[in-house]
Amino acid sequence: MADPSSYRPRPGEIPDSPGVYKFRDDHRRVIYVGKAKSLRQRLASYFQDVANLHPRTATMVTTAASVEWTVVSTEVEALQLEYSWIKEYDPRFNVKYRDDKSYPYLAVTMNEEFPRVQVMRGAKRKGVRYFGPYGHAWAIRETVDLMLRVFPVRTCSAGVLRNHQQKGRPCLLGYIGKCSAPCVGRVTPEEHRELAEEFCDFMAGRTGTYIRRLEQRMTEAAEEMEYERAARLRDDIGALRRALEKNAVVLTDATDADLIAVAEDELEAAVQIFHVRGGRVRGQRGWVTDKVEAVDTAGLVEHALQQLYGEERGESVPKEVLVPALPEEPETVGQWLGERRGSQVSLRVPRRGDKKDLMETVQRNAVQALGLHKTKRASDLTTRSRALEEIAEALGLDSAPLRIECFDISHLQGEDVVASMVVFEDGLPRKSEYRRFQIKGFEGQDDVRSMHEVIGRRFRRYLAEKDRTGEWIGADPPAPDAPGASAAPGHTAETTPPEADDGRPRRFAYPPQLVVVDGGRPQVAAARRALDELGIDDVAVCGLAKRLEEVWLPDEDDPVILPRSSEGLYLLQRVRDTAHDFAIRYQRSKRTKRIRIGPLDAVPGLGETRKQALIKHFGSVKRLRQATIEQICEVPGMGRKTAEALVTALAQAAPAAPAVNTATGEIIEENDGGSTA
Repeated sequence: MADPSSYRPRPGEIPDSPGVYKFRDDHRRVIYVGKAKSLRQRLASYFQDVANLHPRTATMVTTAASVEWTVVSTEVEALQLEYSWIKEYDPRFNVKYRDDKSYPYLAVTMNEEFPRVQVMRGAKRKGVRYFGPYGHAWAIRETVDLMLRVFPVRTCSAGVLRNHQQKGRPCLLGYIGKCSAPCVGRVTPEEHRELAEEFCDFMAGRTGTYIRRLEQRMTEAAEEMEYERAARLRDDIGALRRALEKNAVVLTDATDADLIAVAEDELEAAVQIFHVRGGRVRGQRGWVTDKVEAVDTAGLVEHALQQLYGEERGESVPKEVLVPALPEEPETVGQWLGERRGSQVSLRVPRRGDKKDLMETVQRNAVQALGLHKTKRASDLTTRSRALEEIAEALGLDSAPLRIECFDISHLQGEDVVASMVVFEDGLPRKSEYRRFQIKGFEGQDDVRSMHEVIGRRFRRYLAEKDRTGEWIGADPPAPDAPGASAAPGHTAETTPPEADDGRPRRFAYPPQLVVVDGGRPQVAAARRALDELGIDDVAVCGLAKRLEEVWLPDEDDPVILPRSSEGLYLLQRVRDTAHDFAIRYQRSKRTKRIRIGPLDAVPGLGETRKQALIKHFGSVKRLRQATIEQICEVPGMGRKTAEALVTALAQAAPAAPAVNTATGEIIEENDGGSTA
């Protein structure tokens, strides 16, 4: 624990202007990011008697070893910079909301020639229109199924579309009227795009005009005695109304708004968001967070707004945002939201009417979400704590191993030898810290030697980081001796200037309390020998053998046997199995990449971009073989010299044998270059 007075800035050194500040620990990691209207006043509040600080704030300032700041022009800039740094550095003492699931969106790929309607998760893509998020993917599919009757937009993948274009006949949806079949030219690209635009307009809430238009067309058809067309329009109207009924009207004035509610206690908080478009609830999502910093409801709301809209632009930010409490600087946050939308955004607390009633509904959802999360978390936290305590007791450790790293070796008959490193912190996987290694020091199969190389490379990187940040004291750290290892940046008493350190999480900067290897006594001995060679004696090592689930320790003749019902054994098994799966996936990807090398890979200077351009232009390697040099030169980026080399390589490479469907005996023609490009 550091004394805050040891790194307190001198009087008058801190400017009295808006800015963003960072607290760093003794490893130079950024542990807290904050913004302030006045940096001088805000930072002064941290450097008072620790006993007067909030317990969480006191923990932060005593963990920190330095503080630095950046001055900005306006409070809006400070808000934006704070969000950027929290996202970049992932500080341990900042509130960070985590989704309890990956929410699905209804997406329309307007960036394609024939826009496609589909369910999407994850990061948003440019040129794609999104609606949602929804609680369940099946809710999206039910809505889309009803609307395809009226808006027969493409829903198939690019591969299926290309396949039916080549066959010259549509899929089943095309035959039953739920797809306009652009693959066979029933509609032009412009007509299909117009259908997609109408679909998007309807999903965006502009429903009344379209239904009235259909009703008018139905009446006209009936008057002209075209009863079949009138009946079809009647059914279309019914389908659209059923789709609308799935999202009940909650705000009669057709408002576009997001409602945010917060439920909290001393340790945790839950946030619920309702997305209302056109007066109807179009989506819902929820977040939970640990209150690792001293923050009130207004602060939680501000953090939620940053996370919710930090990556959004345009109409993704609604005209109105309703919250339970205004942030500390509501004008600043409102201005920031307006800049992201491109027009004014109303940020306020609802006081009466339908919006207040709906906010109460959102609040009840937040309370329920927090209660459900605490019920699950209580058992999880208790179990994880017991597991770590059991491991510490069984291995004779001074304290519970809060950071565990596990290593595993994978290969196929001595080829493509790789290793994995997985990290568990507080008994939970930290996937951002997972690492993969290629064994480069030798060739062939030798798990013990491979383990020694990997452990050595991992901890050389750790010593290099200590040396770079000035933490290394004493003799020079050992120089790397295995290929692929990272050398320490210097072996003198000089250190890298603090300002050269950006505070980002380093790949191998943090030492574990326990290293677990997948294997028995030989692998454990190799890991311990690698640590001893580097002079590291404060990291415990053990191995978990698969045969009898025995725990092996260095220099011990007999293994430690944990009870089968032990939570500690279950955690070690989970860590070991995670490392095993991660290593196998990497080894398989390397093997697949090696096997999939085709004739195009033999052409000098032909990169991935031009290979894809060739396959896209000709459709397959088979057709590319039949092309002339002049035809190949027509592809953008292809010169005559490369085209001649390509023709020569394809002529020398024997065509692959045709693939056969073993179930039907049908020969599968080569339609794409996926397996040979």
